[in-house]
Amino acid sequence: MSDWITVAAGAVVRDEQGKVLLVKHVPAYQSRWAGKWICPGGRLQMGEEIRSAVVREVREETGLDVELTRPVEPYEGLFYEDGKLVEHVVYITFLAHVAGGVLKPGSDVGEAAWVKPAKLPAIWSELHRDTQRLMLLAGVV
Repeated sequence: MSDWITVAAGAVVRDEQGKVLLVKHVPAYQSRWAGKWICPGGRLQMGEEIRSAVVREVREETGLDVELTRPVEPYEGLFYEDGKLVEHVVYITFLAHVAGGVLKPGSDVGEAAWVKPAKLPAIWSELHRDTQRLMLLAGVV
């Protein structure tokens, strides 16, 4: 484990019908989130403002421009391997709505889908555990 804590910036993006945008990384993108539905987001870069990072990450992963509306309560994910802490992620997330662009998954995102909140319980096990927590904190489910 490193002594660094990862700060992740992302968004719960909703469309005009209230559906939520979820993405899934391509298998080659080996991460703790691979194979699970997540909200668009990624690592905050040194010197980057949080709001700018959220907008950048959503655009990179989805091709969409978003307008941020309000922050969601920050939360963290602790990842263990063989009983040892190997990664500590602090998630800073905003609620957002689409302001422009065309949905086109980026190079690290193989799939993107708009999901009605009422359908989330049916795919709950397909969401990453941290995304499940985010959906609850954001009041989506």
